[in-house]
Amino acid sequence: MDDADHIEVPVGPAAAWRNTTHDWAGSVDTGHLSRIRADAAAFAPGGLRHLVLEVVAYAADEAESRGRGRCTVTLHADGSVSVADDGRGTDTRFDDAGRPVRKPVMATKDLRFFDHPEPPPLPDGHPRRGMSVVAALSAWLVHTNRRAGGAWTQRYEYGVPATGLTPVADDGTTGTLVHFRPAEPLPAPGGPDGPGTPGGPRGPASAGTAAWAGSWPYLSVEVDDRRTGVSRPRPRPPRAGRSG
Repeated sequence: MDDADHIEVPVGPAAAWRNTTHDWAGSVDTGHLSRIRADAAAFAPGGLRHLVLEVVAYAADEAESRGRGRCTVTLHADGSVSVADDGRGTDTRFDDAGRPVRKPVMATKDLRFFDHPEPPPLPDGHPRRGMSVVAALSAWLVHTNRRAGGAWTQRYEYGVPATGLTPVADDGTTGTLVHFRPAEPLPAPGGPDGPGTPGGPRGPASAGTAAWAGSWPYLSVEVDDRRTGVSRPRPRPPRAGRSG
């Protein structure tokens, strides 16, 4: 089957579940992922920094729904990045056979943004498209979510699941961890030697994310740069707000 026509549909009641951000009826849309990979410059115009902001935006959504939240962005020595939050964990439900089904945030389009004629901008000024952009442009991505009813992890390669949804031990916390490594160097503002260069002294994920953390008033963000051992916390606490 051609990738453009390949949408995996899970067995069970997912087709009847109410769609908010993603379509529960489809678990993997390879045509959507291929479209992103075919035009990385359009979907990740800020390079690594933009991908990090795409992930942090979901943590900000969760923080706003709860009135406050925390998020840590870690830059690892191997070139990968992880984003961990203390929210409720990615929505995961159970089908008629009792099998967990996680909202397909990595492998299908975000219904709010992707095909919208005027999607909201991220703090870098570029359109928000959704988590699938990060997954599609990553050689690998591991998505771990901890909820009150269980915890699971799954590995993706170029946005396509490489493993099943695997249970992990409950550690008493809730939240979501997204750990990814971009497949190849992405375009960055300032050219190859400019301030947007990944890994440079003012790399985009560290300097940019820390500087723009204030764009999300309900979210407290810390950037832990393990390439240099420098941590960049945002001391300003999140503004009190409504709870979801």
